[in-house]
Amino acid sequence: MEIEFKKIELTDKELISHFFAHHTSRSCERTFTNVYLWARFYDVTFAVVEDSLVFKNESEEGCSFAYPAGEPEHVKRAVDVLTEYSRERDVPFKMYNVTPDNFACIEQWYPDRFQIEYNEDVADYVYESEKLATLSGKKLHSKRNHINKFKTVYEDRWSYEPITKENLEECFQMALKWRNENGCEDDEEKNAEICVTLNSLRLFEELELVGGVLKVDGAIAAFTIGEPICEDTFVVHIEKAFADIDGAYTMINQQFVQHACMDYKYVNREEDTGAEGLRKAKRSYKPVFMVEKGVVTEKQA
Repeated sequence: MEIEFKKIELTDKELISHFFAHHTSRSCERTFTNVYLWARFYDVTFAVVEDSLVFKNESEEGCSFAYPAGEPEHVKRAVDVLTEYSRERDVPFKMYNVTPDNFACIEQWYPDRFQIEYNEDVADYVYESEKLATLSGKKLHSKRNHINKFKTVYEDRWSYEPITKENLEECFQMALKWRNENGCEDDEEKNAEICVTLNSLRLFEELELVGGVLKVDGAIAAFTIGEPICEDTFVVHIEKAFADIDGAYTMINQQFVQHACMDYKYVNREEDTGAEGLRKAKRSYKPVFMVEKGVVTEKQA
């Protein structure tokens, strides 16, 4: 069996976005921006199989597939095709980015045939927009303190503005400086992340992204980039701030939500990748729920 998987190109945006728009998920992977910008680092290709959108990842262990996007009956047929595709290549069938809702469908179609192993490192943190904007309540008291301290220290010296054609180059230069200050050249994951950041700025308009900038004394101290992921959820893909400006991360987070995300009930701030510091920071904002994702394999007879 042959399936023509191809590299993801910018020209595939309309097709891929169409599938995602009609078969929604709050998982951060369900945006064209995410799959396109990360595809080169994870060797991801795609095909339309049985009227469903399928992404394939190649590794030393063989191949695995993202849970298909499509109508349920089409997804089931696609899973049948993909299991046969794996069998013919003598590799175990594997699906990644499978949410509990996805797995419930799998269980219904194939009772007791598959198993799932969830990975805490790739679960998305989802927050209520209103909470991120107001930081109200006891649990977020320390965040309010950070904001108040920032506003006191930088009283008339800070400003917020959306990312536009006029300040894109300035954001790009800030990202390059951030890369040099954070040892990205010596860390493969950090290097991949900053490459994605720079490419998101290069293709900001083509990818139809939304962004915000925090300035101190007229220079960019932080910026953030995201986009709507479904009707009620906005996803933040990128957030960069200089560590020597105390409170810059907290401030850009709040200001961006206030200015760009209030039409959405939820904000998905993606996963923590298992990084201890990032996990502590994301948990400190008290997510309302997590988007769990796991790997599905066939049970051994």
